[in-house]
Amino acid sequence: MAAHSLKTVQKIPATLEEVWQFFSDPSNLNNITPKEMKFRVISKHHGNSIYAGQIFEYKVSPLLNIPMYWMTEITHVVPHKYFVDEQRKGPYALWQHQHHFREIEGGVEMTDIVHYRNPLGILGKLANTIFVKNKLDEIFRHRYEAVEKRFGAWK
Repeated sequence: MAAHSLKTVQKIPATLEEVWQFFSDPSNLNNITPKEMKFRVISKHHGNSIYAGQIFEYKVSPLLNIPMYWMTEITHVVPHKYFVDEQRKGPYALWQHQHHFREIEGGVEMTDIVHYRNPLGILGKLANTIFVKNKLDEIFRHRYEAVEKRFGAWK
């Protein structure tokens, strides 16, 4: 079964260093995730900076307030350019999230690319059509707005 994809692009009026520091710090995920998802990082010992092999554990309630465990690994990092997180345990059959950063005049262009596949074959495909795709779109819209509140809107 083919994977689904989501791509968002946002221009941020801040320096590359500021944007990189914000997005490479997992404690900021709470600030850009919808409150109703009750997202929280539960792992410890992350080190001082993001690195390949880094593991993060979360609790999140994306559906009906049911808490779920999610573990991701940072698999690739090129400082101030991109990093990639991939699910190791959690709700998806496949989850890969690429975070790309590019310095542009007046700020940073940030591109997120997510590849995901739901479990359960045809039922997972149906769930994507009915719920999952819309929920991911909603999460990334919220994230866009939260980033604008944090760094300001692009002029």
